[in-house]
Amino acid sequence: MVYRVLRPALFTLDPERAHRLVLDAARLYGRLPGRPLAGPPVSLMGLRFPNRLGLAAGFDKNAEAVDGLGKLGFGFIEVGTVTPRAQPGQSRPRLFRLPRSGALINRLGFPNQGAAAVARRLRHRRYGGIVGVNIGKNADTPIDEAIGDYILCLRAVSDTADYIAVNVSSPNTTSLRDLLRPERLEPLLAALMRERGVIGRALHRQIPILLKISPDLDVDSLGEIAAIARRTSLDGIIATNTTVGRGNSMLADVGSQDGGLSGAPLYALSLQTVSTLRRLLGPAFPIIGVGGVDSPAKARALRAAGADLVQIFTGMIYRGPALVSECVRALRGIAAE
Repeated sequence: MVYRVLRPALFTLDPERAHRLVLDAARLYGRLPGRPLAGPPVSLMGLRFPNRLGLAAGFDKNAEAVDGLGKLGFGFIEVGTVTPRAQPGQSRPRLFRLPRSGALINRLGFPNQGAAAVARRLRHRRYGGIVGVNIGKNADTPIDEAIGDYILCLRAVSDTADYIAVNVSSPNTTSLRDLLRPERLEPLLAALMRERGVIGRALHRQIPILLKISPDLDVDSLGEIAAIARRTSLDGIIATNTTVGRGNSMLADVGSQDGGLSGAPLYALSLQTVSTLRRLLGPAFPIIGVGGVDSPAKARALRAAGADLVQIFTGMIYRGPALVSECVRALRGIAAE
């Protein structure tokens, strides 16, 4: 109810300015006494998630408000995308609301304070849930040198992250999606898994590594990714990132803005991708479903399609924090097909 009152005022502001205010409020909220996270807990990838609902990467890029956001009831929070060096991202304006579609378009380009700064902040968190760190390459790093950036990020955050999400699917960093091509993807994942082994011996734990993929992949491409996931012993897949597609159902108020589309129009693509991956990978392979979830019914459907865990982001911009508790309740006892 409070958010329904505040949303019209927030929506009069520039989207990035409004998001900054929300993060500041969440950071302050994090200083207040907390409460236990709602369950039931889920064991996956050697981790114990308090519940099946998470906050997708991009909302809290620099891990500034993890404690406050966690108090909304999320079982896990994914921060980032982080890069080895701090970078400003693309020029503004670069974030656009599409209210009639319940969507956002962003061409942010990984603005962040750098992996080391995020790691320092996470070491002081009080949030009791799972925290993943989404990693990428710097915009000025040539694609042929991208593996080095991902390894640097892994080293910087591995002692404080519960899992790592490898972002090769954002449409807003030049050539990044080229890393989804099999000849680039397999060497990248193999290198990260080797480095994970070295780090794991020092930390006495093996941090799970997941791949975040695009919704714009055909079935053959998904089959190639599934095979690579098997060969490299990848721990899981996050499906999906934003789409560059602009189908007829997505044209209500998109206009001519470039960038990745998230929110309600993405849901069908994400649902289809999750379902296809589950068929390709079998019942035991961990899948996190994300994209267009703005209701408890959609969270349940994504779970039923094969997602072990579900993330939200844009839906919360439009529905407010009540969506968190609604989806947590909806995912209790719902089994994947």
